[in-house]
Amino acid sequence: MRRLLAISLVAALPLSTMTAAHAQEPGDRQQAFAAAAEEFQVPESVLLGVSYLESRWDGHAGQPSGDAGFGPMHLTDAAAFTGSNHHHEGSEDARGDESRPLPVTSPPAPADIPASLRTMEKAAELTGETRERLRTDPAANIRGGAALLADHQKALGAPLSDDPAEWYGAVAKYSGAEEAGAAKFFADEVYATIRQGAQRTTDDGHRVSLPAVPDLGKIERWLEKLKLRPTRTDGVECPASVSCEWIPAAYEQLPNDDYGHYDLANRPVSQKIDYIIIHDMEGYFLPSIRLNQDPNYGASWQYSIRSSDGHIAQHIKAKDIGWQAGNWYVNAKSIGLEHEGFLAEGGTWYTEAMYRSSARLVRYLAQRFDVPLDRAHILGHDNVPGTLPSTVQGMHEDPGPFWDWAHYFQLLGAPLHQVGGPGSGAIMIKPDFATNKPYFYGCDRANPSADCPPLSAHTVWLRTEPREDAPLVKDIGKHPTGESLYSVYDHSARASTGQRFAVADRQGDWTAIWYLGQKAWFHNPADAPTAVPSKGLVVTPKPGKATVPVYGRAYPEQEAYPEGVPYQAVTPLQYTFSAGEKYTLGGPAATEYYRAVTYDLADHQVVRGRTKYLQIQFGHRVMYVKADDVLVMPSG
Repeated sequence: MRRLLAISLVAALPLSTMTAAHAQEPGDRQQAFAAAAEEFQVPESVLLGVSYLESRWDGHAGQPSGDAGFGPMHLTDAAAFTGSNHHHEGSEDARGDESRPLPVTSPPAPADIPASLRTMEKAAELTGETRERLRTDPAANIRGGAALLADHQKALGAPLSDDPAEWYGAVAKYSGAEEAGAAKFFADEVYATIRQGAQRTTDDGHRVSLPAVPDLGKIERWLEKLKLRPTRTDGVECPASVSCEWIPAAYEQLPNDDYGHYDLANRPVSQKIDYIIIHDMEGYFLPSIRLNQDPNYGASWQYSIRSSDGHIAQHIKAKDIGWQAGNWYVNAKSIGLEHEGFLAEGGTWYTEAMYRSSARLVRYLAQRFDVPLDRAHILGHDNVPGTLPSTVQGMHEDPGPFWDWAHYFQLLGAPLHQVGGPGSGAIMIKPDFATNKPYFYGCDRANPSADCPPLSAHTVWLRTEPREDAPLVKDIGKHPTGESLYSVYDHSARASTGQRFAVADRQGDWTAIWYLGQKAWFHNPADAPTAVPSKGLVVTPKPGKATVPVYGRAYPEQEAYPEGVPYQAVTPLQYTFSAGEKYTLGGPAATEYYRAVTYDLADHQVVRGRTKYLQIQFGHRVMYVKADDVLVMPSG
């Protein structure tokens, strides 16, 4: 994520004030699809199917101009953007190992914006609509998408038929993919949706349905006329059901005994893979993957996933270690996935095609490496802890509040659900994504202090008292001398979907959880709950211990290090928790340090210790405690 903007604190506002200012009068989205389909002679089922794969029919409140991926048809308007191209800049060291610190790098601005990110221009030409209306008016946006589909169909020499099967080539072209595998994946997913049907309520309250068309007959593919390049699949570690190619990251020996820009390993033989980390690029697909091919660039990751069609590029073998999470302990035990897009405009970039492709990849990796499909092991970059007190403040915030964790876990085949009944001693955060639209500011690059439009989010605000105008809880690591912010880039006082916390108190429509050593209240009314009961184990300080330290990594004790391997200090973070507090248990954490500071794999080794650590959900990020400091008990 790019360097956080210096933004003034926004005063606490009542929830009613935050939402009422952005209230909109919804129109008839279903009718807009029908009218556009008729006008441009596109089968309505095809138009609905394409839109579902791009946005699930959402409008995303007409996100600020200058960004890509607008409206129900995901019309793209990225040509004017010249900002930074990747989130691995700023104060976070992506490798996260102070024994071999990396210099801060600033990647260049993208020099080439592909045509797939400039479809707004063509839609404006075909429809006569202004770009502003195409961005902000869902009906105009749908007209633009229908016009593009019809234009693709004509370019293929295919008929403007009312038979959905005849439109396969135009649908593949709409993906913007240049690879045959990616275009085919997108079109196949659209047609699978048409066959199965779909219905949902959009982010702005429209009920839209796509009746199932189970018998499509023979699909006329027309793919050979698209002149797409073959996808390079040799050596990829991906499920067969996605479009995936091998674009290797650079691994080179550099001057002065340096090398870049990942580490060789032999996982899972050398170390078990425990985590899969979800990132967003804060940039575009092609420029970002080129950074992964530069050995001098101080970050790397295993997979990149494209927004428009879900196409995947693998850069590093799963056995090797990418420099991606800013925490060397987590890097050594994780696989990193970068998703094209920008945190503040997440909903416009996180397409259904991207969610489906990413979820299939994560499920494949989780099954292969025995990674639990839960929010203690499928982490956002924003859930990874700092390694030392000095690194906490600079840790990254992606993929941000607009990533739909509940939908993602549904696609993973591991839906987040209630366990237990009312009065449970633990809860899982789970607001309704479509209707949960908390206040944020900072979504508009041109006006970073402006309020964000009301956008669906997975997060709830945490307050010091059970009332809407109470201050946000503090994060002494993120803001040592200041207050938590309502910025879209600040998670200090936010809990996210799927995260489990121990209940500290209840009062009316409010629930308190233990969070960063304090009670944190969130609005959780019975008629519109933002959390569900959850059973499991919790930890609390052992009798006689007034406070318990927490750690950002589970490193071995000094006696475990062999001669020639420098001791890595076991340094507590700035947080502690006190007797009476409880935190949910994510599981045991392996006590390991992977020593890798040379180009030669033969010089690398794993140091294992006897100290036992446990992973807990301590705040927005996971952290670790020593097992000897705590008791483990049922949540009740």
